[in-house]
Amino acid sequence: MEMMALEQDIHSSKQSVMLSLPRPPSVQEKVDAILLLRSPGNQFNDPSSSDVKLTITGRDGFSISINVHRHILTAQSRFFAAKFSDWWSKQHRMPLNAVEISDCEDVDLYLQTIRLMYCRDLRRSLIKESVTRVLGILKVSAAILFEAGVVSCLEYLEAMPWPEDEEERVTSLVSQLQLDSVASMEVLKRLSSIEMVETESIVARLLQSVIQGTDEKARRETKSLVSRMLRENPSIAKDSWDSCRGCIYRACESCLEALSRLFTQVIESSNAAGYEKEGTLGAQISRQADNLNWMVDILIDREIADTFVKIWASQAELASLYSRIPSVYRYDVSRITARLCMAIGKGQVLVPQDVRFLLLQTWFQPLVDDFGWLQRCCKSLDKKSVEEGISQTILTLPLKQQQFILLGWFDCFSRSAGDCPNLNRAFEVWWRRTFVRPLLETSCVHQLTN
Repeated sequence: MEMMALEQDIHSSKQSVMLSLPRPPSVQEKVDAILLLRSPGNQFNDPSSSDVKLTITGRDGFSISINVHRHILTAQSRFFAAKFSDWWSKQHRMPLNAVEISDCEDVDLYLQTIRLMYCRDLRRSLIKESVTRVLGILKVSAAILFEAGVVSCLEYLEAMPWPEDEEERVTSLVSQLQLDSVASMEVLKRLSSIEMVETESIVARLLQSVIQGTDEKARRETKSLVSRMLRENPSIAKDSWDSCRGCIYRACESCLEALSRLFTQVIESSNAAGYEKEGTLGAQISRQADNLNWMVDILIDREIADTFVKIWASQAELASLYSRIPSVYRYDVSRITARLCMAIGKGQVLVPQDVRFLLLQTWFQPLVDDFGWLQRCCKSLDKKSVEEGISQTILTLPLKQQQFILLGWFDCFSRSAGDCPNLNRAFEVWWRRTFVRPLLETSCVHQLTN
């Protein structure tokens, strides 16, 4: 019983919601609203002064008859001018007193377009109309060769903000109608440009604005915005990224140069006991590291990060300076190594074996040294994903190189497991590959020979 009562309550609430929603007006209601509108001189649908009966019939059978004036329709529409002229010549100079338009797609839009012929200021008459409705009037105006109506609709569309979901309809209809006018070109300019768009220069400018920004809230917003637009924009396909690749890498090189300069300044200020200055420099180091991490994410997403792995792996001088910087100022930089290892471990970046080994030779120890700081200070850090990425990167190397990296890690892990990445699984795999697998293979060979 309780279940039935609950179902009834739900059904009643649905009905009340449906009843509260506004019902879209019917064709008859739209037509009535148009007929109530006044026109200059009140000539529209005026039976006392009109000389033609115009009947408009829709595809659904709905029909409306109105009183119109031959001279107004002839002056405004080349379609009606030709219709009246043709009748005049065929009927021995007898005037046409009744015109029927059948199979009309939208009777109310056709009627409103006819009414516009009676207005002195067509654009003002379109104010408060929706983009969808003006597109309908534009289509009718083009069909009946009502040039003033076409121009007014286009001028309205050019000046009016469009909802984003209407953009495709606007451009599609304007292009489809093939309107040879300045007004139509102005409408289309909003979404397309005749001139070639310099994608590389635009991307370079956006990157430069972000990496030079100092307001952290603004940086977060702009980084998110640029990343989202680059990811979602279908016009910048993978093939087109060749032109953007150079400007991204130039921005990366600029940040690397800034890091090297800042590291040197921190070392000099430490020697001079300039602790206050160190704090300012630390914030700048963090910002440059954040810039690089952001651009590395873009490169990985676009599958063009292989060159950056080589560049980062070759930063021996920067890594040498790095070891002389207090961890509190440098740990953000280790996020770059962590991100690259995660990408390599997932197969998102493919680089040769010598580059992978050089990457770990140069940056693995700094990453291990700073791992405790990363865990404590980087809330967004996924510890397990980083550990898995490092492990997989190590295990792609030859056994001798795996041994070199993992024995160094084991020394650090045995001293401070909490502040060190847990690479136990990688160590076990290396051990089995080195000691267990050869024994199994030897045993199999021995059995086969016997």
